[in-house]
Amino acid sequence: MPEPQIEAGGNFRERVWAFVRSVPAGKVVTYGQVAAMIGVPYGARAVGTVLYNTPPSVKVPCQRVVNRWGRLAPTYGWGGFEQHKLELESDNVQVRPDYTVDLEQYQWWPLETNNGE
Repeated sequence: MPEPQIEAGGNFRERVWAFVRSVPAGKVVTYGQVAAMIGVPYGARAVGTVLYNTPPSVKVPCQRVVNRWGRLAPTYGWGGFEQHKLELESDNVQVRPDYTVDLEQYQWWPLETNNGE
């Protein structure tokens, strides 16, 4: 797998934040999906690092990002799985007992129309 091309001093963090802010309530995206959509294939871990280090003051709905299997982040915020679950449920996303979400139901693709077509 090739290394993601992320330039020092670039605007990677801001592009991650902008994309995550565009995810509507009630939907989720994956770390890899964020990386691909901002033009950094194979950058899923870098996306995770950005979100992990995102201060609450920048108002990014980090809870709307899950891993490629729909699993919540064990190191999410200060509360891990439980905090991540609470925030997703407040967005009307159902979280299973194993801390996963149904990607077929909740995954968002930017080109979707309002009626899901």
